[in-house]
Amino acid sequence: MLSNQILHKAVQDIKDITGYECAVWEVQGVCLVLTSEKMAECGAAVAAFRERAEVIREEIQNGIGMFLVYDDDEPAYVLVLKGEGPQLQMAGRMGASQISNLLFAYKERMDKNRFIQNLLLDNLLLVDIYNQAKKMKIPVECRRAVFVVEPKNEGDSLVLETLKGLYAVGTKDFVTAVDEGHSIIVKSLQTTDGYPQMYQMARELVDTLNAEAMVSVRVAYGTIVDELKDVSKSYKEADMALEVGRVFYTEKKILAYNELGIGRLIHQLPTSLCDMFLNEVFEGGSVGRFEEEELTTVYTFFDNNLNISETARKLYIHRNTLVYRLEKIQKKTGLDVRVFDDALTFKIAMMVADHMRYMKD
Repeated sequence: MLSNQILHKAVQDIKDITGYECAVWEVQGVCLVLTSEKMAECGAAVAAFRERAEVIREEIQNGIGMFLVYDDDEPAYVLVLKGEGPQLQMAGRMGASQISNLLFAYKERMDKNRFIQNLLLDNLLLVDIYNQAKKMKIPVECRRAVFVVEPKNEGDSLVLETLKGLYAVGTKDFVTAVDEGHSIIVKSLQTTDGYPQMYQMARELVDTLNAEAMVSVRVAYGTIVDELKDVSKSYKEADMALEVGRVFYTEKKILAYNELGIGRLIHQLPTSLCDMFLNEVFEGGSVGRFEEEELTTVYTFFDNNLNISETARKLYIHRNTLVYRLEKIQKKTGLDVRVFDDALTFKIAMMVADHMRYMKD
């Protein structure tokens, strides 16, 4: 059924065009919307009309016109117009037709929404994908990619509604959700669009939602697919990109599946293999005994390409102090992070440790 907001706009438009006061009743007898409080006085006339509704579809008596609105040949509403003049019947018929068309459009949109949701979740057989897409006139062969939008706070419900307003949802672009925490955009792409253009789209999403809805979000996107049946693959990739980002790239607001680097590889490793690797690198479980100062030092050292002088300058400490801190890490782990191979091992081991903590939490 239509929301009261949509019905109110419909009856207000009918009044503005025809000049007649309007109201809509449920077939069960509840008044949903009206353009004037005086229309509530038509309740008795509507009740009498409903009793004869199986025989007649419309009735005009004493300046009150009542018209049935159908939803798939089933009565859904009673449209009531009040006023005088020969145009009352025509206005009522046109109004009932308009509301009936709104019902049809709403159901069609909901059908497409359910289809896209089932497509994303891999709940459809291949033959059903093609049959339903043909019925809904959704192109099967079209370059698409899936964007997943995650608000910083789960309670931010404005994201989905804002996205629906930004994108003209039709047969190519779709905005939906499969859970309360994320909004999903299935975006059609031009033949000239590639991953640089997708990054720009994601950047515009972050900026627009921040400006329009005052919501801070992260956006992840999967790879480009050429057929409708592969949309679920792009969605799973975008969802994985968000999950990997929560562990390894917390500062990033845009995450591309094809640019996750070693984080994607670690995320897909079995936990038993990760435990074995950590025990091998950090004998005695020393991974949890690093001080914050030590971690800040070693990560700054990595960011400056293992350059001791530049790292000391960035940390505002003496070279000898930096060397002392790095040697402390060497005593705890047996890894001299001033050597490239040991630095690489330490970096990967810390990423694996972050991954294991996330999985346990």
